[in-house]
Amino acid sequence: MSPQLLFWVPAALRFLICLAGVGIVWFFFGATAGLILALIGMGALAFTQLHYLFRLGSWLDNPHQSKLPDGWGAWTDIFARLYRMRRDDEKNQIELAEWLARFRQAMSLLPDGVVIMDDVLFLEWCNPAAQRHLGLQLERDKGMRVTNLIRNPAFIDYIILGRYEQPLILSVQERKLIVQIIPFENRRQILVTHDATESERIDMMRRDFIANASHELRTPLTVINGFLEIALAQPNLDTAVRTSHLKLMTEQGQRMQNLIGDMLTLTRLESVDYPLRSERVHVRPLLEGILEEAKALSAGKHTITLEADGPDLQGNVDELRSAFSNLVSNAVRYTPQDGAIKLYWERKQGGGAQFVVKDNGIGISQEHISRLTERFYRVDKSRSRETQGTGLGLAIVRHVLLRHRATLGVESIPDKGSTFTVCFPANLLIEEFVPVESA
Repeated sequence: MSPQLLFWVPAALRFLICLAGVGIVWFFFGATAGLILALIGMGALAFTQLHYLFRLGSWLDNPHQSKLPDGWGAWTDIFARLYRMRRDDEKNQIELAEWLARFRQAMSLLPDGVVIMDDVLFLEWCNPAAQRHLGLQLERDKGMRVTNLIRNPAFIDYIILGRYEQPLILSVQERKLIVQIIPFENRRQILVTHDATESERIDMMRRDFIANASHELRTPLTVINGFLEIALAQPNLDTAVRTSHLKLMTEQGQRMQNLIGDMLTLTRLESVDYPLRSERVHVRPLLEGILEEAKALSAGKHTITLEADGPDLQGNVDELRSAFSNLVSNAVRYTPQDGAIKLYWERKQGGGAQFVVKDNGIGISQEHISRLTERFYRVDKSRSRETQGTGLGLAIVRHVLLRHRATLGVESIPDKGSTFTVCFPANLLIEEFVPVESA
């Protein structure tokens, strides 16, 4: 049965019953009594309708706090429909609130900043990334004009010109931001910010790396080409001079080979496709081998000692040998003749273990310490050429230690010496220590 019939059939039956009652009274008690009864019935019916209309109006004024009234007759169906509509509306509001909460949570987790503005650039909402990028605070700045909050001339010009097809490169609070405004709807605009500071730093490091690598390779190649040109131009060159040239070319060739080897090692360590192959590292025999290499590099010019009382490690032997070797060879290169270099492998107070390289060499100024592990960074370029370093040793050390969750500490005083300390966490230690006698 259709809703219209469900409404009209009961109403028609009630009307017929009322007519029948009035007709019976009219028949038995006369026309006057019938009319009086009809008037009373009509009044009661009108009062009932007005009463339900009043209750409906009161509920419409405050639908969320007032209780929906119970109806009679046709009002039963009206109130039932209103109840279903209210229930569906509450359900939709709950779903809408959940979707809005999810949307805001997703926007809050985005690394890019998102600012929602109205058509006259008043701030309506922004995510935490936008607050960090632009120095905004949602609770404080909501309802304020964005151009009053971001007082940057380039940003103001970007807004005034309204050419939003191309993004704007903006420097805010030592950050490099890529900013773009996207109109949506009729009265809304979205301001999106992307922090390009880190990518710019990586690009700069890449450019510096290529420039430095080219420079480091060009120098020995220039020497080798120069001597080859001399050999071609002067085929009857004196044997002693020719031998000297060949010796220098061999040294420069070895320098290039070392540089390329270090570059390949560094690239491999940085690769995400090169996982750490962990194994038991017998630290004491490893350090004893490095000690012998250091003595050979020193050629008797230094006093080099080793104290190894610490436990074994869980790690990669080759990578740790490379890191430890670089630290020790640097100490040998930058310590004058008759200097002392001390190596320690010991437990660390509070847990863990540490490898310490201590020398009384030329030392390092404080302004250089924070940049020591950068590729090709040199404290003294002339000294580096003398020692034949590649400039990548400490960068390799840093990456090896990162892969082993270890840290590097540097303490140094110019003309007094330096101390390099590598600290390993306790969970990498293998407590059972089997002494290995020195050869």
